[in-house]
Amino acid sequence: MDYYITDNLSGAIPLKEIPEVEYAALYDDLKERLKQDSVHVAHYFATPDGNRLRFYIIILDDSKHSILVASYAMEYYDDVALPSLTALHPAMHVFEREISELYNVEFDSMPWNKPLRFSFDRRNRNSTIDNYPFYTIEGESLHEVNVGPIHAGIIEPGAFRFICNGENVLHLEIALGYQHRGIEHEFISTNNRLRQTLLAESIAGDSAVSHATAFATAIEKLCGKNAPDNLVIERCVGLELERMAMHIADTGALSTDVAYQLGQVACEALRTMTINTTQAWCGNRFGKGLIRPCGSNKPLTAEKVEMIRKNVNEIARRYSEVVDDICSSPTLLSRFEQCGTVPRTEIYRIGAVGMAARAAGAKRDIRASHPYGCFADKISHQSIKEHTGDVMARLMIRCREVAQSASYIEQMLAAYHPTAIPQPDYDIKLNPEAMAISLLEGWRGEICHVAITNIDGEISTYKVKDPSLHNWLALAIAVRGEGISDFPICNKSFNLSYCGHDL
Repeated sequence: MDYYITDNLSGAIPLKEIPEVEYAALYDDLKERLKQDSVHVAHYFATPDGNRLRFYIIILDDSKHSILVASYAMEYYDDVALPSLTALHPAMHVFEREISELYNVEFDSMPWNKPLRFSFDRRNRNSTIDNYPFYTIEGESLHEVNVGPIHAGIIEPGAFRFICNGENVLHLEIALGYQHRGIEHEFISTNNRLRQTLLAESIAGDSAVSHATAFATAIEKLCGKNAPDNLVIERCVGLELERMAMHIADTGALSTDVAYQLGQVACEALRTMTINTTQAWCGNRFGKGLIRPCGSNKPLTAEKVEMIRKNVNEIARRYSEVVDDICSSPTLLSRFEQCGTVPRTEIYRIGAVGMAARAAGAKRDIRASHPYGCFADKISHQSIKEHTGDVMARLMIRCREVAQSASYIEQMLAAYHPTAIPQPDYDIKLNPEAMAISLLEGWRGEICHVAITNIDGEISTYKVKDPSLHNWLALAIAVRGEGISDFPICNKSFNLSYCGHDL
């Protein structure tokens, strides 16, 4: 099987160098290749190419730190059904469902061919979120519990359909797509690079730094320009600050759900201190405005470096006290341990990524498998893993990663000497007919941005993958066999993004 082989540090790929193969050959290769735990698909999508559809697949080989890229094509109105990879490897379901939804491509033997996002430009306009085909089970002892799509408070919409036997959950199906914004379409509807950057920041509000960094990196690859060392360090500091803030926030949220008020208020204060540190740096608590392509408007000064180091050290010290209290409380442990378990075999089967995967012992961490930025040379990252795959494991991943991120920030800034960093360049020309792949480890997990340019050097296709795309199914599996009253802490232990899925 012919692939273009690259890595996460390489530049853009000329489209003419990406092999175009027969689908049958690709299917036969992936049928065996994806059986390896060290191999998974980062992205798989179709895009119009003249009078046909061209499909691109991006495969990550974690053991070799390599990225494999291939493509195939079919006539736009070809009604031949393609053999479904999902039937063999369930992790492929999100990709095949999106392709089917957008282009009416049929996948033979696809076991779960339901709309993924209800995109505004989907081909079957008769398929709407209101007639979503929820799975049903017949039985006199069974009943359904519907939650959402409108929830109490201000969280985003999503429908949860439980099938229960008494209090025990037999099955949960999660239907999303209520707020599809057409983010990917917006990227190609403008050539204004600043507007595109603002779009990236808005993909998922709690991951603004992560998605903006992925976009900026993709642009820099397309124009063949490497970010200077100090800019690379600043971006990695921003990413790890974002990780700390969200992990601390989730620790507080889990404390809230089990009525541990001390943990809740302590984490709320520490999360505020973390995001206020980001605000003191760039003027926005969520890091908006911090990341820009080819430069920065908010370079670190010596004073800001010392402010960040001091605050991060204090946050880590105080947070460790909260962690000690949680780990020494039998009441909390009895709620978190052996609840919402997703075993490692299921994690690999469904393609889960990030901290949710590492909580079950799975090796899913872009910082280690496909390093970028400071993780490529300055920091030798060691992934933190747990093995029980339950709520407690997901909480402990957060607790340990906060301390790790604080240590990384200290390492990066200890030897940092502020120097002049160029201003952002919103007018730089992009290489024509090229593909840029940008991978990084957001606080939830693997983020992948793919940009393709046309003959004029304009972005003609932009694809985004947030880790929530894979991990919503992990939540559905986690609650099977649990009491429905444990759903809130299972849900909070993942803290997935609705908008990151819906785009």
